[in-house]
Amino acid sequence: MNFPELPPADTWRAAHESFDWRLPARYNIAELICERWARAAPDRVALIALDASGGETRWSYRELSRRSSRLANALAARGVSRGDRVGVLLPQSAETVLAWLGAVKLGAVITPLFTLFGEEALEYRLADSGCAALITDRANLSKIAAIRDRLPELRVVICIEGPDEGAEGLAAALAPARDAVEMAATGPDDPALLAYTSGTTGPPKGALHGQRVLAAHVVGARMVYDFLPYPGDLMWTPADWAWMGGSMNALVPALFHGVPVLAYRMGRFDPERAFGIMARHRVRCASFPPTALKLMRRVENPRRFGCDLRIVVSAGEAMGAETLAWGVEAFDAPLNEFYGQTECNMVIGNNARLSAPKPGAMGRALPGHEVVVLDERLNEAPTDATGELAIRTPDPGQFLRYWGKPDKTAEKFRTGPDGRRWMLTGDEASRDDKGYFRFESRTDDVITSSGYRVGPTEIEECLAGHPAVAVAAVVGTPDKVRTEVIRAFVTPTPGIERSDETAAALIAHVRLRLSPHLAPVSVEFVDELPMTATGKIMRRELRARRIVENRR
Repeated sequence: MNFPELPPADTWRAAHESFDWRLPARYNIAELICERWARAAPDRVALIALDASGGETRWSYRELSRRSSRLANALAARGVSRGDRVGVLLPQSAETVLAWLGAVKLGAVITPLFTLFGEEALEYRLADSGCAALITDRANLSKIAAIRDRLPELRVVICIEGPDEGAEGLAAALAPARDAVEMAATGPDDPALLAYTSGTTGPPKGALHGQRVLAAHVVGARMVYDFLPYPGDLMWTPADWAWMGGSMNALVPALFHGVPVLAYRMGRFDPERAFGIMARHRVRCASFPPTALKLMRRVENPRRFGCDLRIVVSAGEAMGAETLAWGVEAFDAPLNEFYGQTECNMVIGNNARLSAPKPGAMGRALPGHEVVVLDERLNEAPTDATGELAIRTPDPGQFLRYWGKPDKTAEKFRTGPDGRRWMLTGDEASRDDKGYFRFESRTDDVITSSGYRVGPTEIEECLAGHPAVAVAAVVGTPDKVRTEVIRAFVTPTPGIERSDETAAALIAHVRLRLSPHLAPVSVEFVDELPMTATGKIMRRELRARRIVENRR
């Protein structure tokens, strides 16, 4: 089967010129990330699962193939069929991969669910998606038991440790099932993945992706991981596989390329432990959200761990020049930033070997994608002007539609005056004359103050460059005279005094480094910033908190 892959290249231009989307009329994600390897190299290690004590269990492609086929047959025997949604409520584990493979082999739609979700969040997503089946563990089963009577479409619940609270046990479900399954004959546009947005701008929406989502991530990962795979590569990310940042940015491309993946249930992110894991297991490829990188900056002398990284990548929020410079030094490896969102991922990025990253920029359009900045009339904005980031349609990485929300889907796709059709990202950005994009803010995060339109990212980067700041967020709050005023929320580095003097020093730092009109009117010190599960700062929550306090 000919599947889109990016040939090796020595220049950025060559990478673009050598690539073209040629999607087969028929293919299945499970075939490409597991079955072909199970035939060609059955004993090749696909997954290394770590337990709480540090013990390892190695899974070959043959074992993943065999057990996932049994799971597919078990689901089919319970009435799950093509197009049905199968929820996966599990942490990083071999069973998560089995659930993904088993569902997609049937032509069912994988619906990843984050294990830290409470009952309300789970009920919303399970009800909205109409999941017919759910695979989970005992730690999450009580939440499902509490809401199951309000989920009439949820017919099958399987617990990986055994039967409990109305759920079947995985071992018993697999026992009578056959090791082989007839793979669903799917094509690029057949639904495969229902990924819920992280809810930065309102209630989460289910972004339905076709089988073609694999192609976009294989190509994007090949570029940002500097032409994965290399001999000895081992992939790890602390990002949960329930999110695109964990699954499609790391797990799935690695499996496609035959690169073993390290699975570890870290729980709350611990930067010291992260360095230790990478050193102990000789991780060569790592993916971190920017917030994790900012927390890792607190670790003293990170090179003492002796990590041997080949490449590190980051996406999810603007990384900033300060974090980029720190990362390259700390990891002793290239640090490639890239950009995407649940609806269309890995469309902008860097490859430091082919083209030096521009500090503060998230990269250039990756091969196969046409990305522009549009003005309010959907015309291309001038060089260096801020507008809305948009991706030309059609694009294999773009989602098919929002689940059950045709009006929201229509808002996402628009046709410009010249007839070209675009997927609007809702992100403000600018593009320079070399094609580098700079993230400014979400469109709803833009601050209007004294006639200026101000994006929070630049101010947050400036604050992060001060030694007193671990993490910073900036929002605008209503003001009768200036429309909005700029306020900063800061988590200080350990040992820093939370005083008026420190706040004044930070305001002066922005005033001097950037501009007086970009300086916050206040700095509030907080223990931690509200964030989505994917590590994105929830500025709307900070904004709402400040508005409520002002009304008291």
